[in-house]
Amino acid sequence: MKDEGRNIFSVFDEILQREVKEKLLNQRGLTIWLTGLSGSGKTTIAMALEQLLNKKGFLTQVLDGDNVRTGINSNLGFSEEDRTENIRRIAEINKLFINCGIVTINCFVSPTKDIRAKAKEIIGADDFLEVFINTPIEICEQRDVKGLYAKARKGEIKNFTGIDAPFEVPKTNFIDLKTANCTPLEAATQLKDIVLTKIIKR
Repeated sequence: MKDEGRNIFSVFDEILQREVKEKLLNQRGLTIWLTGLSGSGKTTIAMALEQLLNKKGFLTQVLDGDNVRTGINSNLGFSEEDRTENIRRIAEINKLFINCGIVTINCFVSPTKDIRAKAKEIIGADDFLEVFINTPIEICEQRDVKGLYAKARKGEIKNFTGIDAPFEVPKTNFIDLKTANCTPLEAATQLKDIVLTKIIKR
């Protein structure tokens, strides 16, 4: 069997390095990984956070199901294997953005500790900020304009996180962002204050 990778040569030592790009942008690249139940407010908070950081002059990119599953991951379904591959690809995209000094805000359920740990391993612990969007499932169901929870409770959708598939709450080294009694903007503002301490170049 031929070595399919033998003609692939690394150019990482020849292209501009991360430090050069971060100096140009005057910011440090970072992955912000928002995890939580469907309907918890991940994407809404991410968009508000992006606006807040943009107003302060920081370059960001939001990644969520809409701009990932309709593009680079359009060939993936929702089996356990495909969900794992979905997160793996997203993590690799994050690495590329971080190398450009970009603050990347991710909005994915990523329900298990193992799948989040894999993303963190690929990206690197120093560049990975895990944020649990801590919203009670009752509130998530109230916000569910697509009726996904109702369908899951009727058995029309299988393996739906929070109903018949588990969500494993992070245990260590994460930000617990409780949203039951605050608006998305208030939650994003709390998160912005933490993020700024990590991305401002000293």
